[in-house]
Amino acid sequence: MFWVRLRSSILLMIIAITSILLGGPVLFCVVSATALIGLMELYRVFQVNKKLTAYVGYFASAAYLTLLFFRKEELILILLLGFLLLLMAVFVFTFPDNDIKDISIVFFGMFYVVVMLSFVYRVRMMENGSFLVWLIFIGGWGSDTCAYLVGITLGKHKITPVLSPKKTVEGCLGGVIGAALIGFIYATVFKHNLHTIHNPQLTFAITGAAGSILSQIGDLAASGIKRQYSIKDYGKLIPGHGGVLDRFDSIIFTAPVCFALLMLLK
Repeated sequence: MFWVRLRSSILLMIIAITSILLGGPVLFCVVSATALIGLMELYRVFQVNKKLTAYVGYFASAAYLTLLFFRKEELILILLLGFLLLLMAVFVFTFPDNDIKDISIVFFGMFYVVVMLSFVYRVRMMENGSFLVWLIFIGGWGSDTCAYLVGITLGKHKITPVLSPKKTVEGCLGGVIGAALIGFIYATVFKHNLHTIHNPQLTFAITGAAGSILSQIGDLAASGIKRQYSIKDYGKLIPGHGGVLDRFDSIIFTAPVCFALLMLLK
C-alpha cells in the first residue's frame, strides 16, 4: 500500500506542478476536470448522482467554469440565481421524486467543490500568479505535512476525539506555525518576483497560517461527511488515496482564503 500511495503521490505532484507552471488553458482543464469529478463523488455519497437535480448541478458547474475561463465574472451571480430557480422548478415539477434535501445538497455541492476549487485557477491568473499560487499548497499540503510530523512526535491532546481521533492540538498548531514559516521562507527567496505585494514575507506568513487553519477545517469537514455516511473514501480514482475529494479536501478550503487575503493584503 505504501508504494502504491507513493506512486500516486508522485504522479499527482507531476500533474499539479506541470499544469500550474503552464497555467492558462492547461491549468483550467485540470482544475475543471478535478472539480467535476469531485462533484460527482460528493453527489454519489448523498445518493443524488443519478437524479435530475444532479444533472442540473453538472450543467450549472460547467457553465460557471466557462464564464470563469472567458472572464465573464459579472454574469456569475445571474448564473447562480438561475441555478437555484431551475433547481426549485425541478423540485416542483418532479415532486415527490426529489425532496428539498436533494435541492440543498446539489446547490451546496457546486459551491463546496466547484466554486471553491476554482480559486486555484483564479489565484494562478492573478498578477504574479505563477508565484502566488503555491501559497495554496503551502497552506494545504505543507501544513498537513508539518501537522503530521509535530503530531506524531509531540501530540498528546486530542482536538476532535470523535471526528478524528488521531488529530491533536499540538499537531494542528504545528501545521499553522509550519505553514507560516514555509510561507515566510518562500517569500524571502522569491521576494524580487513579488513586486505587487507590499510586504511579501508578512503577507505570505499570514496567508500560510490562515490557509493552514482553513485547510484543517476542510479536512475535518470532509471526514465528518464520510463518518456521517459511513464510507471510508469518496472514490477509488487515485490508488492509495481514494477519490479526488480525499486528496483535495484541504485545498478546497485553502484556495478561496488565499485569494481573499492576497487581494486584501497586497
